[in-house]
Amino acid sequence: GGYRQQLVEAIVETDEDLLTRYLDGTELSYDELRDALHKAVREGKVVPVVASSAHKQVGFAAILNTVREMLPSPAEAGSLIGKSPSGDEIARKPDPADKLSAFVFKTLADPFVGKLSYVRVYSGTLHHNAQVFDAAKKEAERVGQIFFLRGKDQEMTDAVGAGDVCAVPKLTATTTNATLCDKDAVILYDAIDFPPPSFSVAIEPSSKADLDKLATALHKLTDEDPTLHVRREDATHETILSAIGESAIEVAVHHLKDKFGVQVEMRTPRVPYRESIRAKAQAQGRYKRQTGGHGQFGDVFLEIEPQPAGSGVVYATRIVGGSVPRNFWPAVEKGVRETALRGVIAGYPLSDFKATLYDGSFHAVDSSEMSFKIAGSLALQNCVRDAQPFLLEPIMELEVLVPEEQMGDVLADLNSRRGRVLGMESTGAGLQRIKAHVPMAETFRYATDLRSMTGGRGTFSADLLGYEECPSHIAQKVIAAHEEQAEEPAAAR
Repeated sequence: GGYRQQLVEAIVETDEDLLTRYLDGTELSYDELRDALHKAVREGKVVPVVASSAHKQVGFAAILNTVREMLPSPAEAGSLIGKSPSGDEIARKPDPADKLSAFVFKTLADPFVGKLSYVRVYSGTLHHNAQVFDAAKKEAERVGQIFFLRGKDQEMTDAVGAGDVCAVPKLTATTTNATLCDKDAVILYDAIDFPPPSFSVAIEPSSKADLDKLATALHKLTDEDPTLHVRREDATHETILSAIGESAIEVAVHHLKDKFGVQVEMRTPRVPYRESIRAKAQAQGRYKRQTGGHGQFGDVFLEIEPQPAGSGVVYATRIVGGSVPRNFWPAVEKGVRETALRGVIAGYPLSDFKATLYDGSFHAVDSSEMSFKIAGSLALQNCVRDAQPFLLEPIMELEVLVPEEQMGDVLADLNSRRGRVLGMESTGAGLQRIKAHVPMAETFRYATDLRSMTGGRGTFSADLLGYEECPSHIAQKVIAAHEEQAEEPAAAR
């Protein structure tokens, strides 16, 4: 009784005519209330909420009835707007007799039928055993079988009309966000704008068998879920898996194991620091080894000096009088560049410096490209130690959206992460936007911590801003950890 009256009052408030009759005491019929509620939902004035429980298996009929009676049908949505190959807007009516246009909104790797594309037909009719055109990839696709999905069951059909959803197996090139259409009437719908990832972990296969299958499994997994991103971090030699949250990462790792038979270990990613130098320095690199037969001999003098940020590695030669033969110059450069890539003080890439080969000596018999490559590497290492080396750390540009009542906690937390708050602005609806610069080392678990601080209402985005000098107390810990790691294999030998 009481709840029904509240519902009726909520419905009549969206329609002036109904409200007048209701206040006059007129009894409103079920059809009038249903139609008014349907219109209000379509216009976004009312959001229906239905109670159900999958665990207790109750409320399913109520959900289906609500969908049928309350939600707008495709015909009510009117024409859909897409773009032609030239960029002009095109309208397509949700009519089975119009030209075909359909959108792939999901992709699954089914263990029985292989790749399965979920398709929403916006206009026209999609027939089985037909040729369609992928407007995103600009190539033809053959549609073989078409299924209606009924839970885990797949019900085959010959055609699917406008407004319906189906699944198409084994499409060759088509992926999520593709538009399928007739080749003589091409249309491209806007892609789904997926949220950027906010949580990352480093993953590595648990065994050699897992390593062989990992790349293929990750490719299939990112096809299924476009919010997952996989990349190789060259500075740390790690495979990084990113998603919109910690739970999404756990689901992805679970799928890797259960669906693709690949088990991986997860850990917090290493920070991709960089090494650089403050001062100019000169040093010698001399490599001499005598064994049976020909020995090895290479001797170079190297000078290094700092360069502006973003310069990378600049190499030059200033040899006078042939102290190092010209045919060995590329070997010295290779030794310098390879060592710079590996790093000298902490195992991270060394950059923003200029190295100049200015002197050296050679042996007519024992000198070789390998010996000069090693000499170049030794010279760079000796130079760096005298050139006041330091570490650079990556800085992220954070934009945090939080409820006003949690502003204090979030600002205090950003300060504790060595963050620099740049500004705050109100976005309405009781939310504040905070902009800050925070070291990447402090952001790996920020998605989880922000959700905890704001009760799940806070969101953020992060982009790499650049590199800044790392505080000495943190740099010392990073360098010490690298030295300890380097000593372990030596001790084992």
